[in-house]
Amino acid sequence: MSISYHAILNQSFRFGLLTLLLFGFGYASLGVGLGQFLLPKQANGSLIFNNGQAIGSTLVAQPFVSDAYFHSRPSAANFDVMAVAGSNQAQSNPALQERIQARMEEAKKLEAIGPIPSDFLTQSGSGIDPHISVANANLQLPRISKARGMSPEEVKSLLQRHTQGKQLGLLGQERVNVLELNLALDKLTSQQVAK
Repeated sequence: MSISYHAILNQSFRFGLLTLLLFGFGYASLGVGLGQFLLPKQANGSLIFNNGQAIGSTLVAQPFVSDAYFHSRPSAANFDVMAVAGSNQAQSNPALQERIQARMEEAKKLEAIGPIPSDFLTQSGSGIDPHISVANANLQLPRISKARGMSPEEVKSLLQRHTQGKQLGLLGQERVNVLELNLALDKLTSQQVAK
């Protein structure tokens, strides 16, 4: 009994088509459908809306340069989500040391004198980390309270309300989402300042 070349080709084509539909379309559709059903906000990018317009995501850092806002971590990707990357520079790299020294000088000009947290000086691995440490936020607090005409206690209270704990109570450190905190500042003072 011989099987014709035509029959084998026909079976292969049908099996390939079935596999493409089942795993290429069906599996992906199931994943998207479950995501939309179980976690719709996260599945759609954890977007933040202001007056009905998407202004950012809780997952992606944005650059803030105004004295009236908390500043995000430095970004090797220049806050471009399509170029997500860390600097990949070793501690012995002179360019890294120069960049850290420049950030230290900037910290001395902009912020209160004191220990400078590492996340103020260094870039995150992704280059778009939306969080800063509480120590970093506290370092920036005097500048913001002065620029906004608020007491340091008011800004500190807002910072405490927006501090997120360790993940699962164990992992990482307490942190603050910069975009959410800056939006809360705008809402509290009823003013928006140029970023």
